[in-house]
Amino acid sequence: MVWVWAARPKTLPAACAPVVVGSAMAYEAGGFHLAAALCALAAALLIQIGTNFCNDYGDFVRGADTAGRKGPLRVTQAGLVSAKAIRRATALTFALAVAAGLFLIARGGVIVALIGALSIAAGVLYTAGRYPLAYLGLGDAFVLLFFGPVAVGGTYYVQVLEISGVVLIAGLATGLMSTAILVVNNVRDIEEDRRAGKKTLVVRFGRRFGVALWACCVVAAALIPLELLVVTGAHRWAALTLLVLIPGLAVLRRLYAARQAEHLNPLLGWTALLLLAHSVLFSLGWILS
Repeated sequence: MVWVWAARPKTLPAACAPVVVGSAMAYEAGGFHLAAALCALAAALLIQIGTNFCNDYGDFVRGADTAGRKGPLRVTQAGLVSAKAIRRATALTFALAVAAGLFLIARGGVIVALIGALSIAAGVLYTAGRYPLAYLGLGDAFVLLFFGPVAVGGTYYVQVLEISGVVLIAGLATGLMSTAILVVNNVRDIEEDRRAGKKTLVVRFGRRFGVALWACCVVAAALIPLELLVVTGAHRWAALTLLVLIPGLAVLRRLYAARQAEHLNPLLGWTALLLLAHSVLFSLGWILS
């Protein structure tokens, strides 16, 4: 159970959604490859879990996770797992991700190896290393990139063995929704992050900025299929993603109204569900139309 907590299940939709979208677009293009899709999903999940393990360790040693933490349990800070054990788990999980990616590398070549290496490096450097990305306020940009165009484009490429601008634009939507999950986390942890010197965008520009950023991410993600309709002249049913704005408005109201950090914890899971709903609606709409 401890390692399930450390894996942070509520964040895992961010790994699954790009694979769902990339695979749906590959299917519509006539290039769906089941084995490649499954390997891409396994690699994505393992990289996400390895990143979560690394973050657990990195935030602990830098003092961002303390006994007064309001967010979900962090196993290293809570003393349930030693720092040495979480480092070993991180290395093992990333090694398993590499193993899952070997078939993809054999199929897609050096570009796939590069994508995998950069994804793992970003996961490690997010909270580890001399200049952690999250502590510099770059976390949002890297989540947008690696959970968006990189993940969707990579999933599509290992199946179809080519790429297009339309796929990369579609990937921006999953990246934006994944960024919204991070924003909830950063709004909740603003005081702890400020004390630890973790200069997230929310710490730099304030809580209201964070709420506005969340809204912009969700609205922009919902509208991207309309842009794709203009570009392609087809796939109008992909605009079903506009439906996520209905529950999204309820989440936004709670995010705006919440004044105690612990009240924001459920919004992490709800935003992850919005991401899943968005990816499923887009994928079905893209295939059906």
